[in-house]
Amino acid sequence: MTVALMWEARAAEGRGAELLEWARSQASGLVREPLRSELLRAPQDRVLVLTWWDAGYDDELPELPEPEAGLISRPVHRWRFESLGPAVG
Repeated sequence: MTVALMWEARAAEGRGAELLEWARSQASGLVREPLRSELLRAPQDRVLVLTWWDAGYDDELPELPEPEAGLISRPVHRWRFESLGPAVG
């Protein structure tokens, strides 16, 4: 089974670039390497990290931590999904 973890945070005012680099550093330093990972950004200085794992849905997996309070404007959002394969094809 493939499990996808999503981690999303919104930077504090003026700290979007810093949050992006923080997330990049954290994702590259996970204790296990995921099958795949992707770093995305969106308006309002939001940062999203997706990681895919060969694991069971409830398995313990390495996740990005919560950044220091001054770096983000609200708590981090986290979601876990089971991959069902390509949407088309």
